[in-house]
Amino acid sequence: MTTVWFSLRRRLLGLLLGGVAAAWLVTMVFSYIDAHHEVDELFDAQLAQAAQTLLALAGHDEGDDISDLGDAAHKYQRRLRCQIWRADGKLLMRSNNAPQTPLTTAIGFSETRGEEGHWRHFSQWNEDHSLQVQVSENHHIRDELIGHIAWRLLFPALFGLPLIGLWVWLATRHGFASLDGIARQIASRDPQQLQPVHPAAAPEEIRTLLESLNGLFQRVEHTLESERRFTADAAHELRTPLAALHAQLQVAQRARDEDERNRSLSQLQSGLTRAVHLVDQMLQLARLDPESSLPDPQAVDLATLAESVCADLGPQILAKNLDFDLEAPPEALVTGQAEWLRVLIRNLVDNAVRYTPEGGQVRVAIRLNGNTIDLSVSDSGPGIPVEERESVLRRFHRLNQGSQPGSGLGLAIVARIAELHGATLCLDTTPITKGLDVGVQFAARRTTS
Repeated sequence: MTTVWFSLRRRLLGLLLGGVAAAWLVTMVFSYIDAHHEVDELFDAQLAQAAQTLLALAGHDEGDDISDLGDAAHKYQRRLRCQIWRADGKLLMRSNNAPQTPLTTAIGFSETRGEEGHWRHFSQWNEDHSLQVQVSENHHIRDELIGHIAWRLLFPALFGLPLIGLWVWLATRHGFASLDGIARQIASRDPQQLQPVHPAAAPEEIRTLLESLNGLFQRVEHTLESERRFTADAAHELRTPLAALHAQLQVAQRARDEDERNRSLSQLQSGLTRAVHLVDQMLQLARLDPESSLPDPQAVDLATLAESVCADLGPQILAKNLDFDLEAPPEALVTGQAEWLRVLIRNLVDNAVRYTPEGGQVRVAIRLNGNTIDLSVSDSGPGIPVEERESVLRRFHRLNQGSQPGSGLGLAIVARIAELHGATLCLDTTPITKGLDVGVQFAARRTTS
């Protein structure tokens, strides 16, 4: 999977400048349209006013000869032209730049385009329709004025946007300086430095990120501490059986007769069995620790698993002449991982068989209880004092209960598997025999009909 990196500064700069430019552009367009409309209204009013003025003047002094109105000196006036016509079609007056033909045939406002350019006309009769005034204005006047307005609207944008962009860049750079400081603080840390990050100054927006990061540091620290404790405990626990194996080997090598050698080899074999069991349980626990959830959960029948485990432990049960009983329904489905649940049941039954004296009782029961399935393993052994029940769930913690061999990992593995399956583990006293009763309550798997 390829990770796509992007610059938050550039993204903010692009979004802000893009938004400002778009807003500015929309404002310019509306301003341009409004200015164009207002300019047209203004110049049309001037055309109408000029026509009415000329019509009023011509009404006081009608002549038969064509008279020129003169040539205007102002640049805008040179782009204006006018004519005064009599009703019989005779041209009475005109400006020097006006032709001797009518400027327009329409009454009121009109426009023409041709070789002479784009002109805007206004034509009006007097009250008795004896005189007609026609005034024309070159449209270039309006276009030039609109162009000046548009340039004055565009000019601030051309210079303002770069200044805004520079300011946004400097502001974001200053605002993200604390992030750079946090990054340098984390980058300069040693792998063992997992203390929470507490910067001198940080924006409120990244508080959630820092809290998540500190939470990750805390979890990593807890994991490393667990690994260190597990390694130290494992080294300590392995040292004792290995030293005992070495001593038994030396005794066997120095045996004076066959019987002594056989006894030493028997003890050596027993020590190897305990060492293999210890290593096996440590490997199981090491596999369970990194898991944060169940891998590939499926429907598992606890009753079938319990029957299989009890059958495997049959030789040990018979060897101690135990009163053993398994109570299980035809089917008890839970959601979980079959291999781990087998380990859970085996550890519980194995502990019960090992700590129950010869001729004692061991009961394994699986009961359906509404939405839950209860697994119970009870024995007639010495039990566990109430004050010790929390401690025995810790790794390598063993009670001083005679010479029974053990690694102190069985119940720790059971507790971890129960936790991964969302089950509840409870240690109690068997009511009749006063031994240990271990209960594990699972959520029953819902079956779809």
